[in-house]
Formats: sequence, structure tokens, C-alpha cells
Amino acid sequence: MDFNSHADGVVRAAVALVNALTPGERRGRDHPAPGRPGAAATEGLRTVYPNHREVAEPEGAELAEVAARLRTVFAAVAAGDIDTAAGQVNALLDETHARPMLQRHDGEPWHLHFHGRGGTLAGEWGASCATGLAIVLGGEFSDRLGVCTAPHCDRVYVDVSRNGTRRFCSTACQNRVKTAAFRARSRA
Repeated sequence: MDFNSHADGVVRAAVALVNALTPGERRGRDHPAPGRPGAAATEGLRTVYPNHREVAEPEGAELAEVAARLRTVFAAVAAGDIDTAAGQVNALLDETHARPMLQRHDGEPWHLHFHGRGGTLAGEWGASCATGLAIVLGGEFSDRLGVCTAPHCDRVYVDVSRNGTRRFCSTACQNRVKTAAFRARSRA
């Protein structure tokens, strides 16, 4: 299931930024805020865009603030509160002055970007991620954003499966839950 090629990428980037830059729990372990947010942001963005430039530490700190705001969107959707999620996305769209613009660069064909020229890296990614999430929330797949349901994990995901039943951020979390259920049945 695809939203559209560029929107898919920015939604995956939103997931990567939230998971890399926000504190919480990950796969049963504490996930503190990164000590070097620029390095964490670079790593997160490169999971989606392998050739993304290195993010400077001050830019990473700004992206961490954007990621915290994006996390509230995923949490609201997971709680079934689409109104709050939409309100958060609308606030981000307004604050970042998101606007669509066709661009062509790096040998790629024309494609849609969601920010104006001359902004900060955090502003550009904030606008892009907010627009990508707006596309998801404004369509029939708004329930495809989620927070991992495994114990001791609060990483986010976007469900792109055909049947839309994903509940975990990763196969590792899914396996942890299945193994724990198997062990509990075996003890009983």
C-alpha cells in the first residue's frame, strides 16, 4: 500500500526521526534521548534516504524538537483520537509554512516537496513530515500510524501491510511478545 512515492518517504522519515530522537523505551530497554542528536538524526534519515547529508548537532537538536511534536501525532492516532492528531499536524503545517513545490534535483525527475526555499533543516523536515502525515490522516488509512504495543516499547511505525493489522514497531518486538506468550502457556 502506497500513499504516493514522496509522501511515503517523508512518512517513513517521520517514523525514523521520532524513533531516533525521542526518549522512551525500545525493544524492552530504555531509549534515552541521544547525546548527539545530529548523529542520531543522520542515522535515522539515512534509513530512508541513504545519501542524506550529515546533520550538524544544532540542527539535530532542532529536529529532536520536531520529532517530539511528531510523536504526539502517532500517540493520538494509536489512542483513537484522530481529532487531536489532526490538530497537531495542522499546527505544524502552519508553524513551518509548509507549501507544495515541484522540484528536480540529483538526477531525479520532477517530484513534490512540501517546503519553501531557504528554511532551516528542521523547518523543512517538519513541513515535509507534517504534510506526509496530513496525507495519511486525511485519507482512508489514518489508522495506519501507530505506537508499538509490545511491553516496554514505545517506538512508532506506519503500517503499510495489505491487511492493516500491524501492532509492533519491529519483528523483534513481535517475537518478544510471542515468545513471552508461549512461555506463559508452557508454564500453565
